[in-house]
Amino acid sequence: MFYLLQTDTIQKALGAAAASTPEKISMLSLLEKGGWIMYPLYFLLVAAIYVFVERLLAINKASRIEPNFMNIIRDNIVTGNVQAARNLAKNTNSPVARMIDKGIQRIGKPLDRIETSMDNVGVLEMYKLEKNLAVLSVISKAAPIFGFVGTLVGLMQLFSAINTTNEFEVATIAGGIYTKLVTSISGLAIGLLAYLGYSYLNTQIDKASHQMEAASADFLDLLQEPTQQQAS
Repeated sequence: MFYLLQTDTIQKALGAAAASTPEKISMLSLLEKGGWIMYPLYFLLVAAIYVFVERLLAINKASRIEPNFMNIIRDNIVTGNVQAARNLAKNTNSPVARMIDKGIQRIGKPLDRIETSMDNVGVLEMYKLEKNLAVLSVISKAAPIFGFVGTLVGLMQLFSAINTTNEFEVATIAGGIYTKLVTSISGLAIGLLAYLGYSYLNTQIDKASHQMEAASADFLDLLQEPTQQQAS
């Protein structure tokens, strides 16, 4: 008899523990509970990924150049084969090559005019590299705001339902609040990813800019070498 009572007690205890165990919610269902505001956040996420990948590929392609490119340009110009140097620059698809090509076209003109022409090309190339980069900056600021608005709208709906039904249970309120916070968390996560992507791409663009500046300085030094040799 005692054994049966003990078994019954254990079974009741196990049943109560199972009933008190919180229900697990999948990530997908949790995102669905964020409401309609999640759709603009999904759009911002897709836009951020697209811009980041597209700009990363473009910047990496623009930064690739033959290691001996400037050496070949130097050798051709020093030997007087300017046309070969220009053909190489024209057939090389990179910002550095286009800037050097502009400098070769201006050979024979004052050095300051050559430098100005190359700087103008450099500005245009930088503009191309920075294309659509501002989109990531906007997303990094807009996504958290969308998330916060979604949470406020969700809380307003929750309190409106409580006011209508007059049901004030802590479990219901807590469950409603944590699901509405999904929009804020999603917005912050998307904004953080967009900001990190924006910062990384800016770093890569800075490297490409330094590469162009170094090539421009080498080319201008090359043009001054005959003058320096004559002066010595």
